[in-house]
Amino acid sequence: MSVNYGSKRTVVGAHYGLRDWLVQRCTAVIMIIFTVALLAQVIFSRGAIGYDLWAGIFASQWMKGLTFALIIAFAWHVWVGMRNVWMDYVKPVLLRLTLQVLTLAWLVACAAWAFQVLWRM
Repeated sequence: MSVNYGSKRTVVGAHYGLRDWLVQRCTAVIMIIFTVALLAQVIFSRGAIGYDLWAGIFASQWMKGLTFALIIAFAWHVWVGMRNVWMDYVKPVLLRLTLQVLTLAWLVACAAWAFQVLWRM
């Protein structure tokens, strides 16, 4: 659906920008919660910061669940941002589609690798 209101600006779809704005804010909140939880565990831990501390932090199921949510939120956050950059600044359709597909493939591969690392601990 495309509507032209007498100006050179063409409006496509309804509330598309609002959804992206909301996704960016919600995923950012998840990333902030994760950061605060991680910092609290590091600050209030006893002993030296090393592999044992990090392995201990991520061994608990609630931290694995929060990290899982972080990985999904981060990938979604990056996807919305990069998709908008490609749509705004890359005009040739084939190049834009190629960049979007490569970005999506890269994000899925990174998320899969992060899940493997997280659940292997």
